[in-house]
Amino acid sequence: MTAHKAHHESRTSRWSQEERLRALAAFGEDVTGTEALNCALHHAVAELGGLGGMAHLTGPWMGSGLRLLAVDGLPAAHARQWQDHVVGQPMSPVDRMLDGTCRWHPAPPRGDVLGPAPGPLPDPPDGAAVAGVVVVPMVSQERVLGTLSVICLDERPTVAQCAFLEEAARRVTDHLSRSLGASHSRSPEWWLEPDSDSRLSEAAKAVSVGSWDWNIRTGELFYDEQSMRVLGIDPETFDQRIETWVDMVHPDDLPWVMADTEDAIRTRSIYGVEYRIRRPDGTSGWAQARARVITDADGEPTHMVGTVWDTTRTRAARDAVDHALRHMTDGFAAVDADWQVTFVNAEAERALGPVPATGDRSLWNIAAARTPGFEEMCRRTVSESRPMGAELNSPANQRWYHLRLVPVPQGLAIYSTDVTDRRIREAEREAAERSAAERSAHTARLTEALAEAITMRDVVKATAEHVLAPFGASRLAVLTLEDGFPCVVGSIGYGETQLDAFQVRSPRLGTPVADVLTTRAPLFIESVHEHRERYPHAAAVVVTGDDQSWAYLPLIVTGRVTGCCVIAFKQPQPFSGEERALLIALSGLIAQALERSRLYDSEHNRAQELQRGLLPQKLPALLAISAAARYLPADRRLDVGGDWYDLIPLSAERAALVIGDVMGHGLSEAATMGRLRTAVRTLTELELPPDEILAHLNELVSDLGDSFYATCLYAVYDPTTRLCEFASAGHLPPVVIHPDHTAHLPKIPTNSPLGAATPPFDVIQMEVPDDSLVALFTDGLVESPGQDIDECIHRFTGILASAAAEEGRPGLEKLCDTVVSALLPTQKTGRDDAALFIARTHALAPEKVAAWPLTTDPTAARQARELVRGQLGLWDLDDLVMSTELVVSELVGNVVRHARGPVALRLLRGHNLVCEVSDGSLTTPHVRRASDTDENGRGLQLIGALTHRWGVRYGASGKTIWTEQMLHPLSMV
Repeated sequence: MTAHKAHHESRTSRWSQEERLRALAAFGEDVTGTEALNCALHHAVAELGGLGGMAHLTGPWMGSGLRLLAVDGLPAAHARQWQDHVVGQPMSPVDRMLDGTCRWHPAPPRGDVLGPAPGPLPDPPDGAAVAGVVVVPMVSQERVLGTLSVICLDERPTVAQCAFLEEAARRVTDHLSRSLGASHSRSPEWWLEPDSDSRLSEAAKAVSVGSWDWNIRTGELFYDEQSMRVLGIDPETFDQRIETWVDMVHPDDLPWVMADTEDAIRTRSIYGVEYRIRRPDGTSGWAQARARVITDADGEPTHMVGTVWDTTRTRAARDAVDHALRHMTDGFAAVDADWQVTFVNAEAERALGPVPATGDRSLWNIAAARTPGFEEMCRRTVSESRPMGAELNSPANQRWYHLRLVPVPQGLAIYSTDVTDRRIREAEREAAERSAAERSAHTARLTEALAEAITMRDVVKATAEHVLAPFGASRLAVLTLEDGFPCVVGSIGYGETQLDAFQVRSPRLGTPVADVLTTRAPLFIESVHEHRERYPHAAAVVVTGDDQSWAYLPLIVTGRVTGCCVIAFKQPQPFSGEERALLIALSGLIAQALERSRLYDSEHNRAQELQRGLLPQKLPALLAISAAARYLPADRRLDVGGDWYDLIPLSAERAALVIGDVMGHGLSEAATMGRLRTAVRTLTELELPPDEILAHLNELVSDLGDSFYATCLYAVYDPTTRLCEFASAGHLPPVVIHPDHTAHLPKIPTNSPLGAATPPFDVIQMEVPDDSLVALFTDGLVESPGQDIDECIHRFTGILASAAAEEGRPGLEKLCDTVVSALLPTQKTGRDDAALFIARTHALAPEKVAAWPLTTDPTAARQARELVRGQLGLWDLDDLVMSTELVVSELVGNVVRHARGPVALRLLRGHNLVCEVSDGSLTTPHVRRASDTDENGRGLQLIGALTHRWGVRYGASGKTIWTEQMLHPLSMV
């Protein structure tokens, strides 16, 4: 193995064919055609292990063949000898290489000379023999752009090596096609002007212009004196060959210059190129050529005639403008009449999206075109010929840009300015303004909520709702001074241990709360470290969880400290001056609200004591009635009003149900209500009928003044007859729910309210079945604005009947809660007091009632004793026989002696043993004080001693004297 072969193997072992092809496929738009050819040639020589390689491009003129452009592994002089001796031979006309496959050309025997040559072929290194040259064409669009040639040593390339060489040629051809398709001659500002022949004449006026004539068929090139001066050609040495001009073109520009030249010849179009030249004297510059193709009679091209002028200075100026445009801080893009992007700088590409360097550069294919409204705005700018502007959120980088679209002749200019930072600042400013406005709104809402707060618990709740979330706080504690020491009245988020730390009473242990109460100044702690450093003892308990900063605010009212408000934050807070001022202002609002709540609590306690004294604290448990009630004052700050209810036990196990409503609400009305309730109980104790009771109440209210009015409903239920009497003074009727859950509204004459009524009051009587519900209520419970009172009563009746039916036989307390909760959300407006009184009736069984008529002769007393003795025996009440006989004997004896018939005796066994003697007289028995010598006057004293209580009630046909004796618990069963 030769040293060259060993070097080849060591070099090729580093790269596989796939890696080399990937490298060739990675050509970017910034790689020139010459660089691409050099790279492809290098990889081809390395893969085949050749002596060297050459890259040729085809010329545009007739018979020009291949033109050497790049060399790899060979000195320039040796490369030209290889070209002249091998490639330059008539072995592979380009028009026969359109299939894109490799051609193998064996090397001639050493010493043979094929045609004229400058000298013998150079010897290969290390004695290796040249096997031949493999040539692969670069074909694009049915045209051979050129060839890649590799000089092979020792042997012909394998099929795999040929396949690699063909793929390498295809990939570099693709890049050359894209590169040659791009515009290379126009400067960035030429988009402002349309193409026209006038440009040539204008240029001729500004610069010195030379002319030239190229014979396409012979390759002869003729320059005038000015052209030679532009190109730096010595007229004495110029050989008038097109190849001489080709050698002067910069290698990086040569591929596309030749491509443009061939395209002009093929299409017979105007030829115009601007390219770099390398003058023979070593200087370089820019030249621009413009020409047209001359054809013969058959239409075949024969000559190209044109002009050339030096554009070095113009190009430098254009390059300066191009550099300024490309590197300006704002974006700039130029669009022609066909909406093709002719120029775009880097900043504009960041705003609008990447624009391909070659190929389709349509404005509608870039990322910004997907933004709604962008295309319409561009088209309107051009159609209306007026600038437009808008802000765009770029899909390319999600930043905001201000676009200014300016119409120009046959095109559009797009200026872009990155306004993301400005929008961020504006957004931050707007956010700060919104935050301030929101905090002001929260302050207003807190002020409103604190104004409505009544109790200290309400104050803490309102503070938590309107301070914690708006300020990003997590926990809250409110403390007031009690006997000179801090006491927690409410908190959110704190545990008992932490609250105890706030209430430390030892003066030796410094705490933030103690310092705030002493100094009367707010304390803001911005970090956990600061808290632990200033208050180590308190921090051990207070600094727990996620709290990172704290605000300790003194609560000051009329110059005195009343407490402290503690607010904790989960994030470290720098506490700006605005935030501190706002928190201090809020603490003043909280302090005022707490002071009001403290006064309210004191007043509320007194009002509750008054209300407890005016209304029954507990309804009595009666044999005939079980009841429950609810009272809801209109002014919840006082908890007192003018509505009342009562359940009063009567004789013979009867019960009186009362409900009333003093017009208005407040302390004055509550006092009037208390007087009326006391009067009702007093009159009821006198066993007066309902209409007389209402008549007496009417006189009482009338005496209070013309501005006092009240309504009242009075009912008496008798469990022995299941009859209920109703009398109303301007009050709403009751609702009776029978055991089968049917609802009934007694048709009670309403009459006028107390204080405006004219007695007598109407009384109705109706039967109420056992286990029925009787509901009494005030208008404040059922009335609703905009609804007729009958509709309101109907709604209340439906709710009560439904609640009673759903649970079968519900407890009265639960039934009251159900009805109230169903009515208040829609009916209760808070303008009037409301009372609800629900009673369940219990009839007395017939076997517990015994009644007999008696005669008026002297034997009536004996007859009564016998009847009592027999009935008590049946009821197993033998222990009450003697006392009951004495009571009955005395009552009947008095009737026989002082009254008239008819006479009747009735015994009731209920909670007590009731004994009743009725007669037809209306005379009232009186207890007299009898002297030691009097034989009469001790009967009623004896009855009072033997019974628990006794009394008299009057009816339409006479009176009834009744007594009650308490039963032993076992006897009651």
